[in-house]
Amino acid sequence: MKDPYGTLGVNKSASADEIKSAYRKLAKQYHPDQHPNDKSAEAKFKEISAAYEILSDPGKKSNFDRFGSAEGGFGGFGGGSSGFSDFGGFDFGGAFSGFGDIFNSVFEGGFGDFMGGGRRQRANRGNDITVSVSLSFKESCLGVKKTVTFSRFEKCHDCNGTGAKHGTATSTCSYCNGNGRVRQSQRLGGMTFEQVVPCSACNASGQIIKEKCGACSGKGSNKKNVSYEVNIPAGIADGQILNIAGEGDAPTGGDGLSGALLIKVKVAQHPILIRSDYDLYLELPISFTQAILGDKVEIPTVEGRIEFTVPPYTQNGYTQRLRGKGIKKLRGIGSGDLIVKVIVEMPKSLDKKQVEAIRTLNGEVSPRAYEKRQKYNNAL
Repeated sequence: MKDPYGTLGVNKSASADEIKSAYRKLAKQYHPDQHPNDKSAEAKFKEISAAYEILSDPGKKSNFDRFGSAEGGFGGFGGGSSGFSDFGGFDFGGAFSGFGDIFNSVFEGGFGDFMGGGRRQRANRGNDITVSVSLSFKESCLGVKKTVTFSRFEKCHDCNGTGAKHGTATSTCSYCNGNGRVRQSQRLGGMTFEQVVPCSACNASGQIIKEKCGACSGKGSNKKNVSYEVNIPAGIADGQILNIAGEGDAPTGGDGLSGALLIKVKVAQHPILIRSDYDLYLELPISFTQAILGDKVEIPTVEGRIEFTVPPYTQNGYTQRLRGKGIKKLRGIGSGDLIVKVIVEMPKSLDKKQVEAIRTLNGEVSPRAYEKRQKYNNAL
């Protein structure tokens, strides 16, 4: 997959406005109507539009930043793109489709003089709904089922979303010719832009209701409280967004697609373990006597406590990597590692008897037992 940031020429810290501005500039430069029969310009236009599709969507952008894919490795959770190297199905011959909706949203619905000929009617889609879910550190590592509650617009069952009373007919809106949207022209910076906006005469449905449905007052949908159970996958990270297609608001006018349910994950910090990608880091404090004599101590992992062996004569800063004891990987097989760093802690105070015992011991230990100190002394 190509890097969408590189395609648009922005860095990862770029704001939404900076990303949008970069896309506008490149879209004008490579628009097919500016380069008739130029396949390379058409391919470039598709590439930058696909890049903007990822970076303009919070869920897809978060997934790409974290996992290098707009899907984020969640399989059935995603309604997102499978990447932007494949542009099959987008037709640029005389009508602006496919990436046209992205293009329109950036150019406030249209592109004025560059819009040649007719256009395919834009698909009707309900609004996305964003909710948050809080997880413990262990839940994020092992996966968990959570129930989220929210309100959404659902299709009215009495009129099947049309807004018309059951048994009554509707007529095609003469103002928009049944398209649900109308064009408005405006001048900006010496250029003419066409703004495509929802038709106010038919409420973007393309149909005129003669007799409204009593159950929804002609709106075609009713707001309802919903409880939805979601499977949070093992390995999910703080700030990650699950994109569940079709669980958002119902579309207006009965036809079209429901929006998505975007679940933003908040993960509590562990008091000891620190996460980095799929690895975990642990600083293990031990006494100087444990460091000299060796010991067996308990350490935490995502699945519970395990026994860790401190070898005799362990030095401060000694690290050991425990393979597969980290966090389960969202994409691929296996888990990360647990990296344990040993910190040898000195006592803050000792009584006179203890000090004398240590002084006696120190006198009995050969200076050659301290390799690093010997090297230091020899270098003076």
